[in-house]
Amino acid sequence: METSSKTIYMDHAATTPVRAEALQAMLPYFGVSFGNPSGIYTLAQESRKAVDDARESVGQVLGARMSEVVFTSGGTEADNTAVRGAALALKSTGNHIITTSIEHHAVLHTCHSLEQSGFDVTYLDVDSDGLVDPDDVGRAITDETVVVSVMYANNEIGTVEPIAEIAKVVKSEAKRWGRTIVMHTDAVQGAGYLDINAKALGVDLLSLSAHKFRGPKGVGVLYVRRGTPLEAQQTGGGQERQRRSGTENVPGIVGASVALSMAESERNEAVAHTGRLRDRIVQSMFERVDGVRLNGHRTQRLPNNANLSFDHIEGEPVLLGLDLSGISASSGSACSSASLEPSHVLTAIGLTAEQAQGSLRLSLGLDNTDEEVDYLLDVLPGLVHKLRGMPSLSAVGG
Repeated sequence: METSSKTIYMDHAATTPVRAEALQAMLPYFGVSFGNPSGIYTLAQESRKAVDDARESVGQVLGARMSEVVFTSGGTEADNTAVRGAALALKSTGNHIITTSIEHHAVLHTCHSLEQSGFDVTYLDVDSDGLVDPDDVGRAITDETVVVSVMYANNEIGTVEPIAEIAKVVKSEAKRWGRTIVMHTDAVQGAGYLDINAKALGVDLLSLSAHKFRGPKGVGVLYVRRGTPLEAQQTGGGQERQRRSGTENVPGIVGASVALSMAESERNEAVAHTGRLRDRIVQSMFERVDGVRLNGHRTQRLPNNANLSFDHIEGEPVLLGLDLSGISASSGSACSSASLEPSHVLTAIGLTAEQAQGSLRLSLGLDNTDEEVDYLLDVLPGLVHKLRGMPSLSAVGG
């Protein structure tokens, strides 16, 4: 198989290229307008105005006040701050956290850490499509519950959770118990494809990461509904209204705001375009390859996500074969040391370790074309058939 001279990028769930408009907006703040936003002189106030304008722009997309928008170093920090910050702020009232078994590790590892500090965590199961039952959330709430964190759309299988319904259940139970329960959603994968209006969703905290919607890496957003208890996790100069200290990343914040605004304006187009391409891929693979499974909900999923499992092969050789053909994608399994560990998301929806290790995630963007999908569909079925005729890695390794 010859190596393609052009890279076809189909891993937008991992990261995205910075769009030209965002980069252009960022450039002045690396040089000419380099002032520290905390200063009182003109140069500093140019940076302050840029941050304020960005905060207002992000707030418009989130349906939020400027004061409810906190800029972070990324989605991981936003998730960490949301879960740990709310839990610690409410620790005098309770020590119980509810999340799901398919969350991103930024949430799961934070919960594991809090367990070491005396918190109890309930990890809710999901069904075979990866959906959380809102009634399960309600039944799990006790008189000690302080935080509920459920992701909006899963980063691996693309399933979209009924967050607005879950939030209503949480607030109803909070009222019944007569206590404060903070509702957080990791919406990192949702920007540009789902409505991320925090008010409409009914959440108290919402996390975003700029590099998932064609903004720069190293910038995140945490929506904090006014009045939500939150203990700062990064202390120092008191920036971001005492909620996240540290000199603001002015270029990154500006780029993130431009990228988010444009992603929102293009959302309908992106949903239609990527959904059509995704459906072409899925339908063709079902027609041309035996023993293939679509992971995640068939319709209640991100339009750009196709997570496929292939019987009797492992994911790593598929990825290597695609890469040799110039196609960038990812697997549902992670390589650790010299062994393949099955995805916690795929095993949570009922796949065996073998099935999980034979998975492939294709995540599309507005820049992908029909010609690129044609090329993928020329390469992938033959690659799967070829690999099924070869010994497995586990067999070779003994």
